[in-house]
Amino acid sequence: MSYSIQSIAKALCASVCALVLASCGVSKVVIEGSYPTPNVAKLPLTLAVVYDEPLRSFSYIEYSETGAEEFNIASGESHVALFDAVLPAMFQSVVQVASLEDAEALGVDAIFVPAIDEFQLALPQKTKLDVYEVWIRYNLRFLTGDGAPIADWVLTSYGKTPTESMRTADSAINDAAVVALRDLASSFSLSFAQVPEVRDWLASR
Repeated sequence: MSYSIQSIAKALCASVCALVLASCGVSKVVIEGSYPTPNVAKLPLTLAVVYDEPLRSFSYIEYSETGAEEFNIASGESHVALFDAVLPAMFQSVVQVASLEDAEALGVDAIFVPAIDEFQLALPQKTKLDVYEVWIRYNLRFLTGDGAPIADWVLTSYGKTPTESMRTADSAINDAAVVALRDLASSFSLSFAQVPEVRDWLASR
């Protein structure tokens, strides 16, 4: 049985296209991890924390050099899990609410509204370094129980994991993000009362 050059070329072209399409699919990474409870003195305050939809559903898309979606990193619920571990260790009572209006209606001492300003991912194939790196920049708002602003500050966290032969890119990205989140937990719990506006407000109570 003979094959023409044209038919062979078409078969090769189809095979190459199939391989390219298979390799171009976006990889969905849902960040999951555990976060330690900080060992700090509790403030005698009832705090309402606003986990709004932009925080809960936050995701970041990393594009390849050709402009195709390479990784879709969903980290919103991991941020909620982080603050759920940290805040009850810092405050006497913590209540979750969906909006600032809901928080103001509760008559709490203070309201905390965390938001993600920026998420950055560095991949070893792009940086030529043997690590996966994650940076997250947060905008943190602290308000009185009736919604008056007390402090609004930026906090940046960083995490990295080395490349390993048995580790997938997805798991390495997850681990780097979890390290960044733990970095935030440490920085936030230790620096919160030292934010000048927060310190002054606490002293005035």
